[in-house]
Amino acid sequence: MAFLWYLRAAIVGMALLGVALWHGQSQAADMSGDTAATPNIVLIVFEDMSPRIGAFGDPVAQTPVLDAFAREAIRFPNTFTTSGVCAPSRSSLITGVHQQTLGTHHMRTRAPIAGMTGGGPIEYEAVPPPGIRAFPELLRGLGYYTTNNGKTDYQFGEPFTIWDRDVPISEASQTPDWRGRAPGQPFFSMFNILLTHESYIWPEERESDNPLIRIVTERNRRDLADKPHITDPASVEVPPYLPDTPVVRTDIARHYDNIAFAERQLATILELLEEDGLLDETIVIVTTDHGDGLPRMKRSVYDSGLRVPMMIRFPDLRGAGTVDERLISFVDLAPTILGWAGGEPMSWHQGRDFIADAARRYIFAAHDRVDTVTDRSRAVRDDRFKYIRNYMPEFAYLRPVPFRDALPTTQEIWRLAAAGELTPVQQRLVDPDRPREELYDTAADPHEVVNLADDPAHAATLARMRAAMDDWIARVGDWARVPEMQMIEAMWPGGEQPATAAPEIVMENGAARLLSDTDGASIAYGFGDTEPTAWRIYAGPVMVTAGQTLWAKAIRYGYAESEAVRFEIGG
Repeated sequence: MAFLWYLRAAIVGMALLGVALWHGQSQAADMSGDTAATPNIVLIVFEDMSPRIGAFGDPVAQTPVLDAFAREAIRFPNTFTTSGVCAPSRSSLITGVHQQTLGTHHMRTRAPIAGMTGGGPIEYEAVPPPGIRAFPELLRGLGYYTTNNGKTDYQFGEPFTIWDRDVPISEASQTPDWRGRAPGQPFFSMFNILLTHESYIWPEERESDNPLIRIVTERNRRDLADKPHITDPASVEVPPYLPDTPVVRTDIARHYDNIAFAERQLATILELLEEDGLLDETIVIVTTDHGDGLPRMKRSVYDSGLRVPMMIRFPDLRGAGTVDERLISFVDLAPTILGWAGGEPMSWHQGRDFIADAARRYIFAAHDRVDTVTDRSRAVRDDRFKYIRNYMPEFAYLRPVPFRDALPTTQEIWRLAAAGELTPVQQRLVDPDRPREELYDTAADPHEVVNLADDPAHAATLARMRAAMDDWIARVGDWARVPEMQMIEAMWPGGEQPATAAPEIVMENGAARLLSDTDGASIAYGFGDTEPTAWRIYAGPVMVTAGQTLWAKAIRYGYAESEAVRFEIGG
């Protein structure tokens, strides 16, 4: 059933556009048409995946579903995440705020798997500035039904106010969660496609005494059981910073195969939308959470770690098959989606509505601690140049990270480094004493291996990019300026998670106003004799009648949620 949508899209795409293949030229997308006041919105996020898609010009990729979707969508090839690793990136995507403002810049604050550690001084949840909300919660305040399928990974906890329905990774599927909404209610649904994750590149035939490797290998054997192996390792491009060996080529080919296998899930989601008569009433966004899960890609601030594909299909197919080359940051998604829903950007949003507002000149990104490996780098990019500032240049770029080290490519780098067989470009991965500043011409040097920071011919560009970064840091702040334990103490005094104050009620002319003494707390409410299992977002006074029982509960992101409070409404 899933490929029925692909076949239909292929036919429609040809009728609309001929064969809309990528030739690298910019085609101005007309996005000026009206969007329905309350459109449905679906956001589909693949894991660990750069633009390895045929429609984005990759000659190796075998991606018929993604290519068919591109023929009905607008492609945004200059979309960048705020981090090259998932949790910081996802926290910025969901809030429209950079991770170092939120305190979610380290990877991770808590361990994702029991028995592991987050890598920081203690396990904790970050506490964003008061009042910052995830945009699905703001959509709920606008009347939307919101669902998430799979990963969250925000590092400020799992606030119960964000989603009407949040399906954990262990139960994730392409189930159409929007069917739980009220009749006629608009919805926002987020799907997380995990099969392109770095760990799915790990060999399925490997045996190991390492518990983590064993768990992942067993999962891969199960989840990839019917995956076809269609990519010839000899056909892939190996970037100059990675060794060109059979091991590395096999990993890259395996990643291509995983993308081809994973895109079936996109087809299933689109088919379910069509089955419910919703595809042509829904804005569909397809992107990824950061770049490829290979060394110097994932966990980096190079384009290989930050640049991601993004496509948007509008219900009326406006701009179908065109390319929009404007710079887009992940912090732009929240205000843009709110704009589609009839809302306004919040004063604390650090992104912009890329449909309604002028194009941005720069995108910004950050890299900090990963597991137990401390680091701090910041990056700024315009439409051509990338500037990177390394605050800890005394450390090598590639240092042992257990999860990354399980990848055969990483093991190959360590093997060749020990044997003295890396090229000079590759040796930079393992040598300490990185340059404090890096400047790259991404048009002439897309792999970012020729550092122009000391080139007098680029002194003016270097000064401009430095100034742009300094201005950005001054505007958004940077929790990484202080030691992590000092930040934790400011958020969790004494290392203990603070609790959100329970809501209080004030009655005014038959309306209940709900308040919490915790600054920036979100409040939810419900009615009934027993505590609700589904909570409504409190966005203003609630009309009540005598004899009703009103329940309320509150949470500030990063805090423990309050107890549920029961209010009996008198006459």
